[in-house]
Amino acid sequence: MGLLGSPAVKDGRRNWWRRILPWAISIAALVYVFGFVTDWSALVTAMQGADVPLFVGIVVIDKVAFFVAWGLLQALAVRRFVGAVPYSQVIAIRGGSELLRAANGNIADAAIVLGLMQITRASVVSILAASTLPYLGHILVMLVQATLAAPLLAGGIAANRDVAVAVAAGWALTAGGFVLIRLAPSLGVLARSPVGSWLSKIDTRVLLPYFSWFLLLAVVDIGFQWFATRAFGIPIPWEALAARIPILYVVLAVPSLGGFGPRELTWAYLFAEYASRDALIAYAFATNAIFLALHIVIGAIFLPRALELIDRIRRARASGETLPEPLLHDPVDP
Repeated sequence: MGLLGSPAVKDGRRNWWRRILPWAISIAALVYVFGFVTDWSALVTAMQGADVPLFVGIVVIDKVAFFVAWGLLQALAVRRFVGAVPYSQVIAIRGGSELLRAANGNIADAAIVLGLMQITRASVVSILAASTLPYLGHILVMLVQATLAAPLLAGGIAANRDVAVAVAAGWALTAGGFVLIRLAPSLGVLARSPVGSWLSKIDTRVLLPYFSWFLLLAVVDIGFQWFATRAFGIPIPWEALAARIPILYVVLAVPSLGGFGPRELTWAYLFAEYASRDALIAYAFATNAIFLALHIVIGAIFLPRALELIDRIRRARASGETLPEPLLHDPVDP
């Protein structure tokens, strides 16, 4: 009884649940979306209304543009806060991780951290800290984006309670994070931890360049989605995309098998007033299928780095080493 209640066993159970639960959620979403919700004949019919060449072209440009942009921004953060490394090496690491992203985004994110640790010789805390800054800038931009777009939605805030709740929760978490950063040096245990040490060194002004870049990317992102939905035959107003895409990004942080399941379910819910459920699921499914193909293509282009990252993960698991868990999932495929 004492052995079963030991800290080691409790930690093992906790880690087991942390690994299994997200996959259980993902598989349940897949079964629900494609086993019960989706009318496959209606889905095929919905796809027939699309301008396929235009739609595919927009989605491909979208994926490649955001892959390059995120790679450059992550390289910028690593060069500034960890050490001078070539931009090409960071792009290569992200490119190699795309092969893993075809199966699971969280494993791909862990591979990126391991790869950056390898080329910088820095600690996992330093890499996670530097890699997190672009995400924080992205989150702040998405929050501002949703805040400005919410009053422009049909019916205003009163008729869009889900957006209002998401915006309010986002600003509450942002305020809490700001206070935590300010108080970190004076909070005993936290101040002595690696995370506390990192938080105490943060100057919120360093987020401004990332905020500016992601502000530009947010405009481009809305533009891509605006054109892509029209090419597919389900036009969605730009203000609806601006207000609801941030919610979509949050849902996409849930681990999933190839990204299928949560994306389709969320698109069908968020934009139900602009198209039928079948059309929205068809759009999300087609987008995800193209992204999956591009993950494989980009990963194949950087195949040597991809194989190196896969081997690094395999050796880490074989030795019992805990894989790094990025604080935030890398949601670059809306």
